[in-house]
Amino acid sequence: MSSRKNIVILGVSGSIGSQTLDIVRKHGDKLNIVGMSVNTSVDKLMEASREFEVSHLVVADKSKACDDFALQNKDLICFGQEAVIELAKLKEADIIVNALSGAAGLYASEAALRAGKILALANKESLVVGGDILIPLAKEQ
Repeated sequence: MSSRKNIVILGVSGSIGSQTLDIVRKHGDKLNIVGMSVNTSVDKLMEASREFEVSHLVVADKSKACDDFALQNKDLICFGQEAVIELAKLKEADIIVNALSGAAGLYASEAALRAGKILALANKESLVVGGDILIPLAKEQ
C-alpha cells in the first residue's frame, strides 16, 4: 500500500510549478503527480508529463487546441478554464497546488476546497479577490 500523496499542479510551467516539480523529484517516495495544467506552454506541460508519467493534463488557453500537437494527442489533453476547475477536483488528488497567476486561480481554489482537497495556495489573488469565500471553506476542511 502506497502512502504517497497525489498532487495536481495548476500552473506547472511557472516558478512555483517548477519548484514543486523539484520537490517531487527529491521526495518521489512520498509524492506523486496525477495532474497538471499550464496556460499556454504546451511544450513544458508535455515535457513534465513525460518525466512524471502524468495523464491528466490541461491547457487553459483554448486557442492552443488548434496546435498540431494537440490535434495529434487529443486524447491526452483537455482545454479551457472549465477543464482547469475540473482538474482541481480530480478524484484521486489529495493536494492541489494552485500556482496560477491572477484572478483565474480563484475558481480553481474554490473547487479544490469544495471537493475536500488540501489546497497549497501560491496565488495571492485568490485571497485578495475571494478571501471571504475561501477562508471559511478552508476552515471547514
